[in-house]
Amino acid sequence: MKNTPDGSSPSVHALLADGTTVRVRQVLPEDHAAVLQMYERLSPESLRLRFFSAGSSRNGQRAADEVCTGGRPGERALLAEAGGGIAGLAEYHADPALPARAEVALAVADAWHGRGVGTLLLEHLVDAARSDGLEALTAEALSENYPVLRVFADLGLPLTRRFDGPEVHVTVRLSQDEGYLAALDTRGRTADVASMRPLLRPQSVAVIGAGRRPGSVGRAILRNLRAGGFTGRVHAVNPHAHVIEHIPCHAAVPDLPEAPELAVVAVPAAAVPSVAEECGRFGVRALLVVTSGLDAPQAAALRTACRRYGMRLAGPNCLGLANTEEGVRLDATFAARSPLPGTAGVAAQSGGVGIALLSGLSRLGIGVSSFVSLGDKYDVSGNDLLQWWESDGRTGLAVLHLESFGNPRAFSRTARRVGRRMPVLTVDAGRSEAGRRAAASHTAAAATPTMTRQALFAQAGIIATRSIGELLDAMALLHSQPLPGGNSVVVVTNAGGAGVLAADACSEAGLNVQPPEPRLAAELAAVLPDGAAVGNPVDATAAVSEQELRACLDRLAAHRDVDAVLGVFVPTALAAATGDDLTRALTHGPDRAPVTTAAVLLEQPTRVELLAAEGHGTVPAFSDPQDAARALAYAAGYAKWRARPQAEAAEPPDADTGGARAEVVSWLAGHPEGGWPDPAVCARILGHYGIPQIAWEWVHGEDAAVAAARRLAGPRGRVVLKAYWPGLVHKSAEGALRLGLQGDDEVRAAYRDLAGRFRDRLSGVVVQPQVSSVLELVAGVVQDEVFGPLVLFGQGGTATEVLADHAARLAPLTPYDVDDLLTAPRCARLLSGGPGIAPVDLGALEGLLLRLSRMACDLPQLVEADLNPVVACPDGVTALDARIRLAPRRAHDPYLRRLR
Repeated sequence: MKNTPDGSSPSVHALLADGTTVRVRQVLPEDHAAVLQMYERLSPESLRLRFFSAGSSRNGQRAADEVCTGGRPGERALLAEAGGGIAGLAEYHADPALPARAEVALAVADAWHGRGVGTLLLEHLVDAARSDGLEALTAEALSENYPVLRVFADLGLPLTRRFDGPEVHVTVRLSQDEGYLAALDTRGRTADVASMRPLLRPQSVAVIGAGRRPGSVGRAILRNLRAGGFTGRVHAVNPHAHVIEHIPCHAAVPDLPEAPELAVVAVPAAAVPSVAEECGRFGVRALLVVTSGLDAPQAAALRTACRRYGMRLAGPNCLGLANTEEGVRLDATFAARSPLPGTAGVAAQSGGVGIALLSGLSRLGIGVSSFVSLGDKYDVSGNDLLQWWESDGRTGLAVLHLESFGNPRAFSRTARRVGRRMPVLTVDAGRSEAGRRAAASHTAAAATPTMTRQALFAQAGIIATRSIGELLDAMALLHSQPLPGGNSVVVVTNAGGAGVLAADACSEAGLNVQPPEPRLAAELAAVLPDGAAVGNPVDATAAVSEQELRACLDRLAAHRDVDAVLGVFVPTALAAATGDDLTRALTHGPDRAPVTTAAVLLEQPTRVELLAAEGHGTVPAFSDPQDAARALAYAAGYAKWRARPQAEAAEPPDADTGGARAEVVSWLAGHPEGGWPDPAVCARILGHYGIPQIAWEWVHGEDAAVAAARRLAGPRGRVVLKAYWPGLVHKSAEGALRLGLQGDDEVRAAYRDLAGRFRDRLSGVVVQPQVSSVLELVAGVVQDEVFGPLVLFGQGGTATEVLADHAARLAPLTPYDVDDLLTAPRCARLLSGGPGIAPVDLGALEGLLLRLSRMACDLPQLVEADLNPVVACPDGVTALDARIRLAPRRAHDPYLRRLR
């Protein structure tokens, strides 16, 4: 069987449908005895269904011999290990007559039937087959073998069946379309939620390292477990105490009266690996490690123990976790106060941020459904928590504080799905790089980590705030109010100056602050006091009564053009004298949904509060207009994203993926270390995707340059000469560019100058016709090691270094992503034309970005592609300069089920 290039046998851990962890790896020759044992333990009926004949030891012996030979081309074999044995095995053998196909065989140990072993193995076998260039897998089964036929049918891949007597011939196409990804999502969510149950809904908990000292972490967690009213059984482990917090102590894990589902580990770092090993052997299902300071060997030992025994792990170096569900009431944290039960699911890598969020949510009365401090995030991640909240039936807001991403593409896909049901919010921390200008005019330099992370948030519909305060503001609004139908807001105030501040804040936040249409303005004037201004803001004057204000608000809420109302009020002696409460006009009265309602109370001592509303929940009140405006803008942006129909990636119809891959493989065969291919190779790769490039010729010698200039530009046209050598990135900075050349003499002189300056470095010169353009753009892709391919677009030419006016989205791009790319940069307004600038061909620009997206997804070896400048005209777009960097890389399926 094929191994990795260095001869190793790669392995991953993954979850079965019931949450059990198994190890999936390639079969090795030394596995022969274990494979044979698996076959020998199959029941006669299982052997008959597998080998189409009555059970015989010879069938198992022959199968074990074949699968463990190793090294034969066109074959793969994977096994699933669990519990010290083999749970299942899947293999394929290439068909010599049909090299793009292979025949699959599958066997699952009897004790593991019905738990998803076969499906998991086939998923990984499909991934291996794709990497081997296969297009389809075939299989034969008895028509009565319903379980294995169901496994193939439920994969989510295109499938055909052909019946031949008692046998069924199955063919599975290996396309990775949305149907297959959706099936993977469903299986992954089922397995993930099942694996998380011992962590968040345990029936028993043991605190290992519960200290006698009142200030110890373990004792604080034990106290919170008791005080929170945990409904399960609680145990403590401490060899130096008999009772702590009224709970009997046991000297060691094996001395416990039962194997707890969840073990909280609060021992010194040096003891963590041995404690984890003890827990695994004893049958613990999940670990919460609050200990910090593990070194590399200790960390590796902890991970190994968790994977060996199938324990999910939260932490280490974390605050703990909590589940406020009435039937659980689990507070396994060392926070000073237990979290308030509620509807926000919270996951935070920083313990300090976690405490701040718990405190803020409790103060607002929103509360939490469950909370997990992720800490160093060895295992359980934000992706796991999103799937838990999606399924728990209690969570209405998903809140994440993430400092790193293990599998951003899987996370993005999960967040997109969850975001259709509930808002997903985060703090976009570490934005300092956003203020830096790109110091180089190529895609990899322009694509900062901040830009990449923000692209993920935008595409996944994640509300990314700039601070914890903004996060709580947005949560207060989203928890209490319906989503706005658009971004139109009307400011209503009893103090003109305060209203102007609020209108400015709303406009700066990107909201639409337009005056009411005439009929609505007349209605407002009719119910407000004399002297009221019915523009936007609506200045109701200090003389407005509670009743008049309520009538004004009711008319605004009923109007189709109003998406949100922001009431800005200051206390006055007039209102106090009459007993009017203007805030009550906002919070009491008819339900004003679907209009989003919020208040700004300038004398409010806290940043945001939720005011009780008569019969319909709460209304958020902010102390500063800017906070209110940003919260409304976040809600409007999320509503816009959620209103978009779900779209699949758009594919250019004429991409020659096979030709491009062959070109890349051929070049890397001669340059195994990678690098920058010459212009001819770049042009061929881009040509396979139909990316428009200006005509050019590759020359050596001044006579050849003159001849090329005549052919490309004619006797009176102007040309450009570009020197080239491997690794050249910044032609202008190196003086390797000559512009505006006309006539033979100028071309000769320019070539002679380039050849004299760069001498032995020079590999050749590119000759192009000169193109005049007012609008120069840049487009490109870069493969991020963590996030995958990123498509970048913005202002190009020399301005790209100075202005850093770029936008980015993760590939593959949907039509909505392309639209966002074209409208996000500041230069976007020029695409529709301006003084001296004609409107450009937007359709051609869209096509260019889609082709770049497809190329980036097809070619994992494509480290970077940079088209700068791209000239955009009314009748098309053309890349005037193109560079590509390649490196040896293997395709990696981010959606394949595997644990961190």
